[in-house]
Amino acid sequence: MTDLKSDALEIIRLSVASVMPDRAVKKALENRNFGDGKILLISAGKAAWQMAKTAYDCLGGRVDGGAVITKYGHSRGQIGNLAIYEGGHPVPDDNSIRGTRAAAGLVEDLNGSDTVIFLLSGGGSALFEIPLVPLEELKKLTLELLERGADIGEINTVRKRLSAVKGGRFAQLCSPAKVLSVILSDVPGGSADNVASGPTYEDLSTCADAVRVAEKYRLTCTDEVKRLLRTETPRGICNVENIVTGSVGELVKNAALYAEGLGYNSFILGDSLCCEARDAGSFLASEAGLHQNAERSVALIAGGETVVHVKGNGLGGRNQEIALSGAIGIAGMRDTALFSIGSDGTDGPTDAAGGYADGNTVGGKISLREALDGLGNNDSYNVLKKAGGLIITGPTGTNVNDLSVVLIRR
Repeated sequence: MTDLKSDALEIIRLSVASVMPDRAVKKALENRNFGDGKILLISAGKAAWQMAKTAYDCLGGRVDGGAVITKYGHSRGQIGNLAIYEGGHPVPDDNSIRGTRAAAGLVEDLNGSDTVIFLLSGGGSALFEIPLVPLEELKKLTLELLERGADIGEINTVRKRLSAVKGGRFAQLCSPAKVLSVILSDVPGGSADNVASGPTYEDLSTCADAVRVAEKYRLTCTDEVKRLLRTETPRGICNVENIVTGSVGELVKNAALYAEGLGYNSFILGDSLCCEARDAGSFLASEAGLHQNAERSVALIAGGETVVHVKGNGLGGRNQEIALSGAIGIAGMRDTALFSIGSDGTDGPTDAAGGYADGNTVGGKISLREALDGLGNNDSYNVLKKAGGLIITGPTGTNVNDLSVVLIRR
């Protein structure tokens, strides 16, 4: 019998490799005439280093300088004459701001013959930031939104109005230079205004939307925050070309193909999971139950970005909660496994990309009580660690959202 976990790890390896940003960055830059002006390279997000390395290799000596701002541990060393910064995620910190201020300083005093190549990936909302309110205030509001279960669109609707670089404002800072923005999408539907809160993309939300989000999640807003939430972001942004690449849909389709190659009959359940993480785990387990009498091996594949309402004080992330919740539902099922991972290689404030469980996880490696207590305390990391169910890949160099898969081997 084929080892289910080995199949899971192979699907993860191949699927993540298939959505690396290298090809898209090369396609955007090769054979493009940038004229005789300066070329500055700014890259921000969890895939920033990989995107910047590819761009720098394409352009060689044409790059006059630039900055890379990525998450702690995601840099892999120096890239030519680019300054490398690492900062906080999912909540910005002083280093996030330091790197962004350096990038903003580089694009000052450019002229119309110059070009700013801006490479953007998910995570940039925290990593690429110059706040219009005190950092501690921004951190508090971000944590409130995260812990109360706001989705990425809602969070960004608020963050855009509290930032000097989001919602198209970075493109304004680059003016009158031309901006070529290559955007690796990590949001369902690939909406570019939501990737890292759209530094070079016109905001599609309104101040009325921001106020509604603040009221919905009962944010504790100062008078200055209330004023900024009622302020519209820039309109009519000029001299910007935005190229959107990558998507969770592509990740899901490729995972289905690789599962087929391993002998599974693949079914795509969707690419826009956006519910509570533990509900997603229960849903996937229910789907596994419906396919227990299948004559052929089955892979059920989904993608998206779930949410976690944090009520405990444990350690974990949304993908680990999916895996732990799913573990309860598939307990005792024959030759059945479930895994969920973040394509960037990180899940919440942990070193794990996600989690894995099979029919022997609950009732074999851990008890049902341990699993339920872990979910209740948002402590999926430690429970899965005990069960040998953590998936650790390290930073992958890409970021196109999450992948969740059920495997049934027959």
